[in-house]
Amino acid sequence: MGQNLVRTLASAGHEVHVVDVRPEDQLGELPDGAHYRRADLRDGLQTRAALADAQLVFHLAGNPSGTVSVVNPRLDFETNALGTFNVCEAVRDTGCRLVYLSSAMTYGKPQAFPIAEDHPVAPYYPYAASKLSGEYTVKAFVETYGISAAIGRAFVIYGPGEDPRRAGAEVGQYLRWHLNGQPIQITGDMDRKTRDFVHVDDIVSGLLLIAAHGVDGQVYNLGSGQETSLRELVAAIGMVTGRTPETVVNDDITEDTYRLVADVSKLRGLGYEPLVTLESGLADVISHLGDSPELPMLDTIFRPAQRETAA
Repeated sequence: MGQNLVRTLASAGHEVHVVDVRPEDQLGELPDGAHYRRADLRDGLQTRAALADAQLVFHLAGNPSGTVSVVNPRLDFETNALGTFNVCEAVRDTGCRLVYLSSAMTYGKPQAFPIAEDHPVAPYYPYAASKLSGEYTVKAFVETYGISAAIGRAFVIYGPGEDPRRAGAEVGQYLRWHLNGQPIQITGDMDRKTRDFVHVDDIVSGLLLIAAHGVDGQVYNLGSGQETSLRELVAAIGMVTGRTPETVVNDDITEDTYRLVADVSKLRGLGYEPLVTLESGLADVISHLGDSPELPMLDTIFRPAQRETAA
């Protein structure tokens, strides 16, 4: 997510500062107009120093993996929840604007379809709870201190640049298995588990609109608005690659077998229009992955016992 947003901002002529806990040589080449600052957002002093001269902050940092949150919930909370608190504190001190990237997983198990922003939030595992904690912190700082900040809840992001060690979304994982001639490992019911797969380019467009026009303290769904079942995703992969995928289905894990699709009407009100179809998005990812990409390295688990069973 970050690298695509940085390229877009830099190409538009903005001065961009990339704040990351990793050393610069692990980030890849930064585009012209982008500069590096190292900081651990769990440290309040480092965070304030890194953001001291910012005019606009896109807060995308944190643990992106539900699996990691199950294995190490303290790391997840400190990175996502405490890190977001420190960002809000820095934004309060500098007076800049903040856009916080949250997750549709905060909705929990959907009670309506499609999901609008007023849907109840009910996290059922640590990652979603830490992201929701970040949302509440942002809203509290808006109300208490008057900071300028809005929130985007991302649905299932995919696109070029995913790290196979940390990315657990279906599109990237499925393509990596398929391009290597291996069976696609499917978790859940192929027909009843549906998702809103949204290309990273559309996410970037949505974030820019939220930055420019989003109302302080408001949440905006970031999705495509299109429902795709896992079976339909597999079929689309076969159509784009010209080769029928093999599949192996694990239907013992059913925690996330439900319809997770965004109502993007609110973001459309800011001028949002998702442009990348699933087929063109798949072709884009394939062109970046090549014929033999690294294989996925992240399991899908919601309880520690599931990892023990898999082992």
